[in-house]
Amino acid sequence: MDRIDSGSRVIAAPPEAVYNALLDRESLEAWLPPEGMRGRIERWDPRPGGGFRMILTYLDASAAPGKSSDATDVVEVGFADLVRPERVVQLAVFESGDPAFAGTMTMTWRLTAAGDGTEVTVTATDVPSGIGQADHEAGIASSLANLASFTETR
Repeated sequence: MDRIDSGSRVIAAPPEAVYNALLDRESLEAWLPPEGMRGRIERWDPRPGGGFRMILTYLDASAAPGKSSDATDVVEVGFADLVRPERVVQLAVFESGDPAFAGTMTMTWRLTAAGDGTEVTVTATDVPSGIGQADHEAGIASSLANLASFTETR
């Protein structure tokens, strides 16, 4: 589990607006699910030591079976570190009976001012072996595109 998956994008919104989108329940439900999925947050506690539980549902389950069921990925996410408006560190654990998805993956969202916008860099470490790197990085890129669309129109 030494693999590191990552992605980055410059977003035409200030770091504070991007940070707020990372820590607002309704915002996160709107932009975090990658293309082909929708998300619903069941529990929300946005503070260090808090976290959330998200149910991600595949719009077409036949294209990619879920980790938790045929149509879903259920993930428990803890907030390990919150530094406004620079960094959000999440600890993600997937609910799955498959040992290939076991373990705690760390997702670090770094926000750096870039002119009038924000460079957002996402780094995932300790990625479970059952998650393909190309698929994961495509998902990260999709979520970053969603985040850009969400924050740039506000």
